[in-house]
Amino acid sequence: MQDPTTLSLPPEERAKFRRINTEQAISLALSSKWGDAVEANQRIIAVFPNDADALNRLGKAYSELGRYADALDAYERALTTDATNTIAQKNVARLRAMKNESGMAPVQQRYDPSLFIEEPGKTTVTSLTNVAPAEALAPLTAGDQMSLLLHGNVIEVHDVREQFIGQLEPKLTLRLLNLINSGNEYAAAITAIDERQVKVIIRETFQHPSNAGKVAFPTSATTDVRPYIKDSMVRYDLDDDDDDFGDDNDYGSEMEGMTEENAESSDLFEEESSEN
Repeated sequence: MQDPTTLSLPPEERAKFRRINTEQAISLALSSKWGDAVEANQRIIAVFPNDADALNRLGKAYSELGRYADALDAYERALTTDATNTIAQKNVARLRAMKNESGMAPVQQRYDPSLFIEEPGKTTVTSLTNVAPAEALAPLTAGDQMSLLLHGNVIEVHDVREQFIGQLEPKLTLRLLNLINSGNEYAAAITAIDERQVKVIIRETFQHPSNAGKVAFPTSATTDVRPYIKDSMVRYDLDDDDDDFGDDNDYGSEMEGMTEENAESSDLFEEESSEN
């Protein structure tokens, strides 16, 4: 329902209202304040019911809160407004797949961003091999917690539903097997995901005394400590070759006008270049 009070405002005041609430909605999402983000986007939609970007943001916020039916409704409304909206298309397909698979999906657990501060020798980002089918990946998004399970000479990656997601590549497996078997502990989370590949960040969270001095993830160069995961749990506007069904990407059009510094702060994960 449109807000009659705001509708009576002059055009420039309506534009200002839209801009202020859009900036607030994005800021709240970057801070993972999803309940407040829902309210901010609803204020925009009450005045601009055909705002596809606000509807996409609303769908993202609902998804983060585990309100998948509401998220699907928001994305479907965005698609009705703009049938070519790729963010809405991908999320509608993803949420319908979740609904058809189990009717309801558990809310994925996410790690404290501080857990994934890049530290030479302590963290690595890797692509999984033998990735699970697309239907198993559908409920997942960047930032979701994963677990490492030893299965013989293979290290498998599972989600919180205990479903198989993929395996670590052989070279990394060979190094971690000995360390895990001798007492080291590791945490993992998704950094990027689509229907073809899954990238995860792995961090050593405990080093057994017997492994003192052993580096889990050797690097060719020492770099300054810098975060892979920032305070938000969303990255916006991945391109078609590196998206996670749109979930990391639901704020794209607004981000285009941001400064380089602000756009950088919206990235949930920055994969370190090998040249660094």
